Parts: sequence; C-alpha cells; structure tokens
Amino acid sequence: MSKEISILQNEAVELLKELISIPSFSKEEDQTAGILCRFIGTKGIVHTRVGNNVFALNKHFDDKKPTILLNSHHDTVKPNPQYTRNPFTPEIEDGKLFGLGSNDAGGCLVSLIATFLHFYEKPDLRYNIILAATAEEEISGSGGIEYTLPYLPKIDFAIVGEPTQMQMAVAERGLMVLDCIAHGKAGHAARNEGKNAIYKAMKDIEWFRTHQLTKISELLGPSKMSVTVIETENKAHNMVPSQCKFVVDTRINELYSFEEVIDIIKANVQCEVTPRSTRLRSTSIAIGHPLVIAGINLGRTYYGSPTTSDKALMPFPTLKIGPGDSARSHTADEYIYIDEIKNGIELYIQLLNNVV
Repeated sequence: MSKEISILQNEAVELLKELISIPSFSKEEDQTAGILCRFIGTKGIVHTRVGNNVFALNKHFDDKKPTILLNSHHDTVKPNPQYTRNPFTPEIEDGKLFGLGSNDAGGCLVSLIATFLHFYEKPDLRYNIILAATAEEEISGSGGIEYTLPYLPKIDFAIVGEPTQMQMAVAERGLMVLDCIAHGKAGHAARNEGKNAIYKAMKDIEWFRTHQLTKISELLGPSKMSVTVIETENKAHNMVPSQCKFVVDTRINELYSFEEVIDIIKANVQCEVTPRSTRLRSTSIAIGHPLVIAGINLGRTYYGSPTTSDKALMPFPTLKIGPGDSARSHTADEYIYIDEIKNGIELYIQLLNNVV
C-alpha cells in the first residue's frame, strides 16, 4: 500500500467522524453538505453545490472520453430508539467506528471521495470521473440524485456506494407503493344496512396475500406484494363503512414493468388501485459489463439486492457496491469497521484501474 493511499484512508475516517457528529436527516443535510464542500475545497478542487448535493469533476475532464459517476449519500434516517450510545458522537472501539450513518452510507461516501481524490489529478485516465455526494436517498426524495443529474455531463455508467461488504449488487427490486380503496355503502350496523367496504377489501387483500407473480428472477427471486396498512374513515362503532383504504408494498423484480403488474392487479381485484409513484423501478447491470467484469476479476461475487437505492433513479448502467454491511443499516448503535473503509478504498481504486 502506498503512502498516498494510507493518507487518503486516514483522511476518510476523520471526515466520516465529522459527518457523524452533525445530524443530517433527509431534507436537513445543509450542514453536512457544507462540510463536504469545505473538505473538497481544501484540496483545491473546483466543486458545485446544488441544493444539498455536492459534485466535482476530475481535473483533466475530457468530454470525448466516457464518464463514470461515483455516488453515495450523506443523509441518514432518524436514530433507532434503542440506541445506547449518542448517535452523533463518533467513537472508535475494537476497530469499529460507531455513529449514525457510519455504515449507511457514510463509510461508502468517504471511501468514494478518497477514490476520487486518488484519480483526480491523473492526466491519462481512460475515462472521466465525477464525484456526487447527494441528499434525500433515505426517502427517495426528488431533491437528491434526481435533482443533481441534470447538472452533470453525460454519464456512461456509475458506482453507487451502499454497504454490500464490497460484493456487487448487480440488480435491485423495484419499489411501488399502491393506495387501494374498496367502495361500499354506509349504513347502520344494527339494522343490517349498507354494504361493508371492509368485507369487500378483505377479498382483495386475500388475493394480494395469496397471488404469486409467475416470473422468477435468477438474481432477485420472485416479486412480492404485501398489504401493510388498512383503515376506514369511521370513528363510530355502529356505522357500516362506505370506504376501506389499504396500502400494498410491492417489490418487483426486473422481469416485470410496473405497468404489467398494475394491469395484472386491476384484472383481479375490485378495489380502486393508484400507484403513489413509478419512479423506483427495478434495475440491473449486465454481467458482461466492463465494470462487473473488473469486479469478477478482483474476486468479487455478484447478487441481486432486495433493497432499493438511488440506483433506481439512474438511467444508465449502475453497480451498487461499498464497504459495510446492509444488515447494520438503520439499527441501534450503528457502526462500520475501520478496516472496511480502508479495504473499500483500495478495492474501489483497483476496480476503476481494471475497467477496460
């Protein structure tokens, strides 16, 4: 390991400690965006801030070359109520750096920043590199990567930093939330009046519970539909409800479009079905893509990820890979190993060096 990389690794850990110490909930990332601007600025790098998103281009950017985007996020969820530590106090114990956002996705972000710095001044790269530290990932907000992309040059492919134990998430399930309304007719419960919307909803809910979409993905397995919320407008116990609303969380593999799934659902249920959004679609990058081949040559494995990230909002081939473990995300006393960050930086650099 070179002295230069060792310095980058140590700086990355110190930057992550500073980021942990400042709350940066989604839509409230103003201060951490400022920290990132200051850190990048002290390196003499021209950078741009749009909203709470910060991006920079490599020094010898050449629009005749293909361009790789390095992206991760600096927003966090709110701390799990079971925390036993101060979530905003970065502490290192037994090789672990504790703190909110350390694993998801601060370790990935600072590792990608270190990787960008390693390549920043090199004049003979085969490709351009853009760094983007973005906001609102945890809520899939419109003010994050989606807001930033129009400000960037054309992107050919990207690395999205999320905790994957530095293995390659080549596909993600899409997320589509459905608002459903079963319609009945109000009446007095004691007089057997009306048409109970709850009973109508139950038939449709049973269909969602038992129906299996038939296309099974080798990477992502079956698609999944789960009823997660149910409610009526009634406050009185003696009124037959005229409406019953429920919510369906659908996780769709890459073999279906959202439109196909909606058509299947509407052909089988009586309730009114409205998707909240169709933005977070299933994505995949070809196993034969140069970025994936480079990872395979470095001994990385690939898999399909059940979770959704900003990868879903990128209209170009994207590989999700990063230090840390997804199982630690959003848990109490979140942490990342210091060695995971250091190894992550080395592997990111090797990955980009091997892309042909």
